[in-house]
Amino acid sequence: MSALICGSLAFDTITTFAGRFAQQILPEQIHILNVSFLVPTLKREFGGCAGNIAYTHRQLGGAPLVMATLGADGDGYLERLRGWGVSTEFVRRIDESYTAQAIIITDQDNNQITAFHPGAMQFAQRTTVPAADDIALAIIAPDGREAMIEHAAQLTAAGIPFVFDPGQGLPMFDGADLKRFIDQASWVALNDYEAKMLCDRTGLGLAQLSRSHLRGVVVTLGAEGCDVWEQGRVQRVSGVKAMTVVDPTGCGDAFRGGLLYGLERGWPLVRCAALGNRIGALKIASAGPQNHVIDCAALDL
Repeated sequence: MSALICGSLAFDTITTFAGRFAQQILPEQIHILNVSFLVPTLKREFGGCAGNIAYTHRQLGGAPLVMATLGADGDGYLERLRGWGVSTEFVRRIDESYTAQAIIITDQDNNQITAFHPGAMQFAQRTTVPAADDIALAIIAPDGREAMIEHAAQLTAAGIPFVFDPGQGLPMFDGADLKRFIDQASWVALNDYEAKMLCDRTGLGLAQLSRSHLRGVVVTLGAEGCDVWEQGRVQRVSGVKAMTVVDPTGCGDAFRGGLLYGLERGWPLVRCAALGNRIGALKIASAGPQNHVIDCAALDL
């Protein structure tokens, strides 16, 4: 069985600022903000939520199906996906656009500022969810606004359970939009900042959400681990100490790759989240979102 991963494919330009953003941004001058960060290191990586999630899911032994768009400059990414043994049947090339691009600055406290050009991602709704009997579940990760709305409706019509993972795309949606996603989803996955925004916009608390039809709500907390909400009750799943902290880019996606792997196998949600925490700790010890190496034997999968 396969996991359908709906989301972005992007190129990430990753830079590092040796100071702290908080020391450069003056709160009392925010209305005339004009700052510049010296970033002596720069790397260009393969990224995008769908690509990052698929990378981890495949390394764990899963069979991800990526549904995403690339621009005219995306041939190298297609070759990379095929090199993992991942089907590119549902990856559409948009010749009149560039592949989505993210420019990320990380400070010494691992805070990040990101500029994002959506490029071909804006046309992701041109691809529809396939009618396939071998898709066990799916995830709606950050993508073009219309694509996320349409793909969620298509998954619901096809009877395919899915994780709603709005990520940095959450601000695109108002309370009514978010309630519709929640009504259609089987699970919701967010970080703590996104969880607060979702609750504010919908007027629904996490306990209330978890007492609905949802099979669970997962809220990631960085190094602290994550909270798993089920039937109105929360359980803290402790974080895993990383060997070293190199780059947080893609840690949330690595977590979700582990989460999907467990859900696909019918594990309890807490066990899925615990695997996600372990994978997140592995990822943060390597630069870029798709360079960590997973030893499945060491994980005792």
